[in-house]
Amino acid sequence: MGDLRTREQSIALIVDDDPNSLTMVSAALEENGMSVIVARDGQTAIDLVGRVDPDVILMDAIMPNMDGFEACRRLKRAPNATNAPILFMTGLTEADDVLRGLNAGGVDYVTKPIVVDELIARIGVHIVNSKLIQSARDALDVSGRSLLAFSQYGDLVWGSKLALAAFDIPASDEATLRQWMMDCIRKPVSQLSPLQLHGLEFTYVGISNSEEILIKFKSTGSETGQQVLTRELSLTSREAEVLYWLTMGKTNRDISAILGLSPRTVNKHLEQVFQKMGVDNRTSAAVAADRILHT
Repeated sequence: MGDLRTREQSIALIVDDDPNSLTMVSAALEENGMSVIVARDGQTAIDLVGRVDPDVILMDAIMPNMDGFEACRRLKRAPNATNAPILFMTGLTEADDVLRGLNAGGVDYVTKPIVVDELIARIGVHIVNSKLIQSARDALDVSGRSLLAFSQYGDLVWGSKLALAAFDIPASDEATLRQWMMDCIRKPVSQLSPLQLHGLEFTYVGISNSEEILIKFKSTGSETGQQVLTRELSLTSREAEVLYWLTMGKTNRDISAILGLSPRTVNKHLEQVFQKMGVDNRTSAAVAADRILHT
């Protein structure tokens, strides 16, 4: 049997209305160094997650009152979605049932009767992957690049911790934000501009590999990135704009389209920026500017 003792502090929430299944799975996980909490129904699981932050959730699909699929959907509903991966444990084996579990927000599907060795191995992989993802999202906050991710329909999917904590707009403005995101997807980059809503500025970043719309936002009461670069590096406003978009990973062609400048003019501005910063290439300039913006 695989061993989870390297994750001794990991907590597993087991949700199952079958006491025999609860006992068997709990014993196996505790034997492998995990702490276990249990729930006999979906609503109890939701209440527990509101008080305890588990590292993994094992969810039975068929339970009275609220089934596992609905419990999973609620647990994964933004903005208060749990980061814990949810693995379904069920006797349902049809392909439609597997898809139903994955569409509800589950990451894996284990059929009963449970093969303990296989379950332990899968839990280990999913806990590691979950922690890596969360570390990456935390790093966004630390670097000052708090992000929100939305579905292609404009629904909030996930966000870095600070982004979720600060994201608060009236329900009446949700349609405005949604329409702006849809426009960002359709418009050429030269026509994109930030959206200002209730003291927050939203900037379109792009589309992730999983087709999520990535949005960066900040309080408009703070100094803009361009203003910081102008002040710290003694740049002109236009030079600061060019450098700012360089730190955002934009190519010279992108910057040209965004600012309405010719590629030749962008190159001339960058030459002046490099000279003032004492660097000789765009990578060094971007790294140095990024440090200034996020210190």
